[in-house]
Amino acid sequence: MAQGEVLGFEEYVRTRQEALLRSARRLVPDPVDAQDLLQTALARTYGRWDGIADKSLADAYLRRVMINTRTEWWRARKLEEVPTEQLPDASVEDGSEQRADRALLMDILGVLAPKQRSVVVLRHWEQMSTEETAAALGMSAGTVKSTLHRALARLREELESRAAESRDANAPQKPTVVRRDARGGRGGRQERGRERCAA
Repeated sequence: MAQGEVLGFEEYVRTRQEALLRSARRLVPDPVDAQDLLQTALARTYGRWDGIADKSLADAYLRRVMINTRTEWWRARKLEEVPTEQLPDASVEDGSEQRADRALLMDILGVLAPKQRSVVVLRHWEQMSTEETAAALGMSAGTVKSTLHRALARLREELESRAAESRDANAPQKPTVVRRDARGGRGGRQERGRERCAA
């Protein structure tokens, strides 16, 4: 790569790193994984930087590399996953409602397949149009629309399921009344009542 291209790439990374890291953070919820994802994508893009004729498309190119990389990781990790009966608790950075909502949303995005998650992130977080999303992901506009529809339906289903679980967990429990007789056995009050009537 020519010296001018190297300097151009370094300048691009300096000016766009924060925005690109936010994109990576939406694709993978763990901050360390997001950093790794961005660094891997930047390393892969560096070797092809001079091939990007229109540098205004660099963001879209890099997002595509991040999405492809994340999909590779997801497939590799899926082979290593061990089923568990308990889900880990979602971490919330602070007590504010906005942070809690964001943490919940990032958590439930995990139920989506990689392609669905990518479409949701690009359309709703990155505010890309259907056509831009289709170009970034290498699919047709129709596929973007149908994938987004299925993904949003799945997210609604997951939210409703969690809301129902939360309501069940917080529902007040009816107290259990245990009756004991004079000897300590059950049914004492009824027995004593009968004795009074007989007297």
